[in-house]
Amino acid sequence: MAVLVPSLAVAADDSQGIRIQGPGVPPHLGFACCDHGIEEAHNLFADPAVISALQNLHAEVTIAILDFSPQRADIVRRLNQQGIPVVAWIMLSKEQGYYLNADDAPEAAARISDFEQWTSAQALHWAAIGLDIEPNFSRLAELRSHRWRLATTLLGRILDGGRILHAQKAYSALIGQIQSRGYPVQIYEMPYVPAERSVRSSLPDRLLGTLNVHGNEDYLMLYTSYARAIGAGMIWSLGPHAQGIGIGVTDGDATAGSGSGPLDWTEFSRDLIVASHFTTRIGVYDLEGCVRQGFLPRLTAMDWSQSVVIPTASIRRAERVGFVVRCVLWLASNSLWLLALGLLLIAWLMWRRRNRLNAS
Repeated sequence: MAVLVPSLAVAADDSQGIRIQGPGVPPHLGFACCDHGIEEAHNLFADPAVISALQNLHAEVTIAILDFSPQRADIVRRLNQQGIPVVAWIMLSKEQGYYLNADDAPEAAARISDFEQWTSAQALHWAAIGLDIEPNFSRLAELRSHRWRLATTLLGRILDGGRILHAQKAYSALIGQIQSRGYPVQIYEMPYVPAERSVRSSLPDRLLGTLNVHGNEDYLMLYTSYARAIGAGMIWSLGPHAQGIGIGVTDGDATAGSGSGPLDWTEFSRDLIVASHFTTRIGVYDLEGCVRQGFLPRLTAMDWSQSVVIPTASIRRAERVGFVVRCVLWLASNSLWLLALGLLLIAWLMWRRRNRLNAS
């Protein structure tokens, strides 16, 4: 359920688009980090200016737990000592594909168990635990050169509804276990989740191994850097369905071209204002990119009452994409019923035709 901020203003202008005025106060910001190597993570928090900016922003830091090393524990401990809330972003090993998935429920449970032992041994403190359940595209990429195996794998996933139900039960139990330890749970969701839920479809989950589970805070990952043609229209379209919103990405090769690369300050601040129209909780991927581009000082001085305009073309593209996705999911999810209805219609027409022939 979306957390609406009543003080925000929206003005429609068909010639330009929709103008959105910021809330006037900063939202609760969280910065993901530390999935680029332990040395870079150490250097990041060795900078007093970074620590000071995070404190001034009252921001939390979400640290990727790629290993259970003393070096990673030192980073968490340093942030604990500075009074900066830290979220543990649970990740699998490189061999397992990093992100949690429907097919990795046992591995996820084992990872959480190891994490709890490491936390206890290192005396670490966490504000929350983050679970990032994403498609494992690396596994599908391995089958790309074997088209028949890829097709049969995807077909098998479509037909195996029990696989997802079993995984949902396993992850729901794991979330309950984490919560019983006193930790709030954050869930990071893919952008297609609202469409999936609106038409009551589990097709993307079955195909890609994602899951419809809930934590204490669910963040919809709306990274406009991957969809610049749509831009902030994506956030405007999907924001009403979000509890929290993740924006990004701020890191990467800035020379990759106009259609890719990290968000610049204009895009980043625009996405922040639009996201703050729907929620007071905004996640940013990632902290390294914000530091590299000099965003933190600008964030501490940012005017949160400023307004931004989402162009009409951006909104229309987002609406078209959403409509097409919902239609495809609905048709695919109801294909058997539609086929049965079609066969009944054909049978009825043949019966009527036969009766007319007999009557003549």
